Amino acid sequence: MHDDLRLFEFLILEGAQAGLSWDTILKKRENYHRGFAGFDPAKVARFGARELGALMRNPGVVRNRLKIAAAISNAKAFLAAQREFGSFDRYIWRFVGGRPRQNRRRAMKQVPASTPESDAMSRDLKKRGFRFVGSTICYAFMQAVGMVNDHLVTCFRHRQLSRPSLRVPRLSSLEIRGGPGPGRRSAASANIAGRARGRASR
Repeated sequence: MHDDLRLFEFLILEGAQAGLSWDTILKKRENYHRGFAGFDPAKVARFGARELGALMRNPGVVRNRLKIAAAISNAKAFLAAQREFGSFDRYIWRFVGGRPRQNRRRAMKQVPASTPESDAMSRDLKKRGFRFVGSTICYAFMQAVGMVNDHLVTCFRHRQLSRPSLRVPRLSSLEIRGGPGPGRRSAASANIAGRARGRASR
């Protein structure tokens, strides 16, 4: 994923997901889209007390003041990174050398909660003023946007994503995280049974 608006979307959603299930956030995704101006960082960065108050009264989003305030301040930091690097995409993909990390996991227990790359990303994001960007959240973000391929080798998506020349069909955010084959569900939980229930409910 290299589109800045999509990257900003996942940055907001991963921060909102902290401490919650990914299924909860998925169900609220459209509400987030409306509440956060279509995930346009330029618009979100201009949010003030009125917009923050409206979001706090919105049952369609996680009404956590710290998370909502962080999303607004993260939009400002996001725009600063765009100005410095030309795009957020160019900035964030540096942490994997510009190419997806192709892992060969054979069991869910081999999927880590964080890596040295996510540690480095977290540290740098925090220095730039981002919040709710701990290493575990960063690694879930990396998985969600395709910076790392943590699909198990038994999953058909692993083979697809391991071949850069292949045009991979666009998938939903849930499928990006794991799809029909096993994969990480979220920053907080890698419970494969929970993933199966989530897929069945879609």
